[in-house]
This record gives sequence, structure tokens and C-alpha cells, in this order.
Amino acid sequence: MNKILIANRGEIAVRIIRACKEMNIKTVAIYSEADKDALHTRLADESICIGPANSKQSYLNIKNIIEAAYLTKADSIHPGFGFLSENAQFAKICEETNLKFIGPKSNVINLLGNKSNSKELMKKVGVPVIPGSEGSVNNIEDAIIVCKQIGYPILLKAASGGGGKGIRIVNSPDELAQNFNIVKQEAKNAFNDDEIYIEKFIKEPRHVEIQILADEYGNVVHLGERDCTIQRNHQKIIEETPSTIIDENLRKKMGDAAIKAAKAAGYTSCGTVEFLVDSDKNFYFMEMNTRIQVEHPITEMVTGMDLVKEQIRIAAGEELKISQKDISFKGHSIECRINAENPSKNFMPSPGKINELNLPGGNGIRVDTAIYSGYVIPPNYDSMIAKIIVHGVNRNEAISKMKRALEELVIDGIETNRDFLFDIIRNPNFIRGNFDTSFIEKEILKGDK
Repeated sequence: MNKILIANRGEIAVRIIRACKEMNIKTVAIYSEADKDALHTRLADESICIGPANSKQSYLNIKNIIEAAYLTKADSIHPGFGFLSENAQFAKICEETNLKFIGPKSNVINLLGNKSNSKELMKKVGVPVIPGSEGSVNNIEDAIIVCKQIGYPILLKAASGGGGKGIRIVNSPDELAQNFNIVKQEAKNAFNDDEIYIEKFIKEPRHVEIQILADEYGNVVHLGERDCTIQRNHQKIIEETPSTIIDENLRKKMGDAAIKAAKAAGYTSCGTVEFLVDSDKNFYFMEMNTRIQVEHPITEMVTGMDLVKEQIRIAAGEELKISQKDISFKGHSIECRINAENPSKNFMPSPGKINELNLPGGNGIRVDTAIYSGYVIPPNYDSMIAKIIVHGVNRNEAISKMKRALEELVIDGIETNRDFLFDIIRNPNFIRGNFDTSFIEKEILKGDK
């Protein structure tokens, strides 16, 4: 690979550019009119505007992105996360136009992007799945039958879902009748696909995912787990590795299951298999994310590997240089997502100009961001503006480092969720590792209800 176009923006675009520079690969940044002063446009070797602020006309505009790649003579495209990163049509067009898509093949994205189809595949190869409907459910009559078979509570979920959209908990037949068509419409609006499916709602679960790497020669390894249980509205807020509930035996079982899932799908590239773990430590396949994850840095901190570089090497046709026995884990890592939002006003987005900025530093602290003093955060995109990642010899040290890092962080001019994150980090139940996916609502927001 000689030149990679980064089909994204913000901190992940900066992250990819930095990896490319270290690999002596030229980079092209694309940007919308709202992002003309963004950091990724300054760090890349070339930058090209692809449309107005509206993401549908820019970062989701496949035609303009492909044209930008040809105009700049890029030979590869890295999609980052979000936007078109899991869009099978985009990957297919890249394949058809001789642009290397840095990710899995389009048919694999298509297979795993449909949650009901991927669940059926996992059942066939023996990966544990949550009880639910056999594929999509098209009408309320069929939904009533499925719910009666598996029992309430259940989840109605968009088949092409992601990012916490198109999901509702249903506790009774009346709630099913009220929500069925609503979720179908939400799915249509968010993903242009109104297919939904049903699965059993697992009470008090932990959300644990396994990072895998798979090359084009059939070699697949896992890089341990990430605990993504701390969430609000199905959106991850804090991630850590290792998980406080995973021992060596369970890690091996889940790792083996993730590798089996990747091989069954014919997966290549960097990917993540997401599981729910119940109170009895039974684990169930949820979905597979066919891209780099927001939370990938914590895996890098405990393994010493660079996942973006590995992605690029795999896409370039290189064979993995490591086997499972070569992978070890050192210490504990935690990531906090810094969002431009106001938690006291129902997490209302807070775009605007950054007047003063101080990013934390010191031993074991990493900040992935694209903001700078004087930068104006546009109102058009996701509110995440930075990630603070810490690494300690153990979990207690990692928590202490994160407290210090959050205390040092100053972003003046806009509202952020810094204090909200600090409330979580110092919560006694978080410190004890005593939490599930309802932790935020039960422990942090309980006084707001």
C-alpha cells in the first residue's frame, strides 16, 4: 500500500494517519465543509473536501469518496468506525473499483451485519446464542408466538442495528403490541431496513467482547476481552480490560468461541465478537463488529500491539506474525469517552469553540483526540471528542490514574461529561467491580428520576 484515503473524521482519522506515518504510507484526509479546520486535514499528506456538513452529503456519500480516492490516486480506503465502516455496499464498490478496503470482504460484512443471519450462523457452528426468533419477525402475530415460547422480558432489535439504536425492552404482551411497529419504524429510519428480530432479555448481564485478528491465510487469534458493561442507552461510556468477572478458563472458552465465529464467517481483518455474560457466567453471542472499535486502545495497552497497523498489514496481504501462544496480557487498562454534552440537561450536545484546553499526561496515560485550543466543535456529528486511556499494573492503579487524568482535563468553552465520568470512577460499586449494564441508571442517574 502506497496511499490510504481515510473515509472518516475526528480522533479515529487522526489515529489512522499516525499509524500510516509510522509505516511510511501516504495519507489522504476527506472532510466536509464543517471540518475544513479539523486536525485530521492538517496531519494528512493531502486533504480533499467531499461535500457539505450534512454527513449524508459528505462522509456517507460513497460516490464522492470513491471519486476523491481516484483524484488523489489512493490505492486503499480505511473506513475507521461509524459512517461507512460496516456498509457492505461501500466495501463492494471499493472491491469493484480496485480500491483495497481495509476491512473484511463485502459478503462477510453483509452476512455479519444482519444480526438474525449471523445468529443463525453461530448456532450452526456451536457458538452459544441468546434464545430468540429464528430470523426476522415480520408481523405482530408471529411476534406473539415467539414471545410466548421464550418468555418475557424480551428485546425487540433491529436486524441491521448498531450503536444502541432500534432496541426496546418488552415486559408483557401489551408492551409488545405498543412497541412492535415503533421499533420497525426506528429500524427503517436508522438503517433503511425495517427488519427486526426478538431475543430473550438477559437480566443483569455484563457486556464482554473479544478482540480478534484474522489474516487471509486462515490464521485467527484473539487478544483477550474488553468489558463494556458501563453504558447509557446502550452506548458504551467506559471500557476496561481485563474484565473483573473473567478468569483464565472463561477467557479461553470465550476466545475459542470468538475464533470459531470468525472462521465460520470467513472473516479477515481486525474484528470484535460481542457477548453477554449472565450472573452464572454463561456467555451468549450478540453480534460481530466488522471494524476497528472505539475502545481498541485498551487492548493495545495490555498487549503492546498496534491494532490499526495490524489491520493495514492484513489488508496488504501479510500473514499474521504471531500465534495464540505469543499473546500475553500485562496490567490493567481503562478508557473513558469524553463527550461534548451536558449531563445535567439530559446529555444535550454541546458544540462550540474550545477556548482553553489541557490534556492529561504522565506515565501510563494516553489521549486519543482531534481537538485543540481554538477548535470549533461542529454540531453535525457524534458528540465524542476524545478518549482518555490509562494503564496500570492492576485495576486499582488504573482507577487512580483515571481519577488523576480526569482531574487534569480542562476543556473550557463547552460542556463535557467529565464530572459524570468521575462520578462513575469513584463509585464504590464500580471500584468493587460490582455492576451490570443497568449500573448507570441504578447508581449514577437514580437521583435524576
